[in-house]
Amino acid sequence: MIFHSTKNKDHRVSFKEAIFKSLPPDNGLYFPEFIPELPEEIIADLGGHSEIEIAFAIAKPFIEGQIPESELFEILEDTLTFSFPLTDVEDHIKTLELFHGPTWAFKDVGARFLSRCMGYFTRESGEESVILVATSGDTGSAVAAGFYDVPGVEVKILYPKNKVSEIQQKQLTSWGKNINAFEVNGTFDDCQKIVKSAFLDKDLNEALNLSSANSINIARLLPQSFYYFFAIRQLESKEKIVFSVPSGNFGNLTAGVLAQKLGLPIDHFIAATNVNRVVPDYLETGKYVPQPAVQTYANAMDVGDPSNFVRLLELFHHSHPEMAYDIKGFHMNDDMILETIRVCYEKNGYLLDPHGAIAYEALKKNLKPGEQGIFMETAHPVKFLNVVDIAIDEELDFKEKTKELLQKGSYYHSIEKDFAGFKEMMLAGKY
Repeated sequence: MIFHSTKNKDHRVSFKEAIFKSLPPDNGLYFPEFIPELPEEIIADLGGHSEIEIAFAIAKPFIEGQIPESELFEILEDTLTFSFPLTDVEDHIKTLELFHGPTWAFKDVGARFLSRCMGYFTRESGEESVILVATSGDTGSAVAAGFYDVPGVEVKILYPKNKVSEIQQKQLTSWGKNINAFEVNGTFDDCQKIVKSAFLDKDLNEALNLSSANSINIARLLPQSFYYFFAIRQLESKEKIVFSVPSGNFGNLTAGVLAQKLGLPIDHFIAATNVNRVVPDYLETGKYVPQPAVQTYANAMDVGDPSNFVRLLELFHHSHPEMAYDIKGFHMNDDMILETIRVCYEKNGYLLDPHGAIAYEALKKNLKPGEQGIFMETAHPVKFLNVVDIAIDEELDFKEKTKELLQKGSYYHSIEKDFAGFKEMMLAGKY
């Protein structure tokens, strides 16, 4: 499989080049030259295949010729070491729980897969790499866990000051060794701009072998398509299937559309956002207008210019009518997030995190008769107790779950939202 830039289809690279370079030199994103169709026997009998077998069938055509099949199978076995239960919440609404990995968030799968792919290539070549990643919360912790102590890889994580939860910050900063965390005095968009600027900077790229572990990296995106197969594998319903996806940088939703294009029978999607509603507005008007990110209770979705939107455009052939037919937009504010968490807990006994709450409410408002709704619960509520406790007016006890984490030290550097200053630090080898 060859990958091309979303801005220039003549710029073509291998899977290895795509994951280590992350961004093409024209500031586009890497995208597969074609979307393969999975074997019919896989689609028709998901329940008859293991999760590893399904993941292997999905990943193989994208990576063929780059990683031997036996190594790829081992990478997937080492990546998918936890469960992805589909849980009933209420009639016709289920949730796919994606928080059973080491950092209690859906990004564990993509980060583990990427780190193991990079680890394979690093062992083969002996080259060292520097991973740059911007995070609004969960990406950074998943990347830190995935790459911790991986030989030949240094990780630099940028996160916005005072805009991640206490648990998230501890998961970002408690590693040491090859993991360096930077607290940026700005928003997630500011962090993302620094990372993108670094990849386009000639001096940094000559001095360091830069790569990214954000969902801009194609190896982060591809394994997120597994989730949708794992969900439908557990379904008995023959109704039309609607996925409601909490959306910030739009990697998870892009992966869902990819799963659909691979042949998975998904009727349509809901792009569920907080007040950072640039994509729902595009779906309604056909006009894409990036906005400064607004801080909300669903902080992992505080993104005003989502990177993966350009990949969505590719998947829908740059057709607004085609995208708007397949994806419905939904957004809600912080007061509605609190109310949704409270009502769902009281009515169903199910505790939502702020991001899952938006996706759940999107189904409540939009699901039609004859449809089976599935929303992604992308993080464990323990990561957002400051929000959850307000919502249900009850202090929940997760001390046993968080005890070991909270006892760890914190290691981070405070910086301004200034690329020039960050570049100077990287070239000086200070951190």
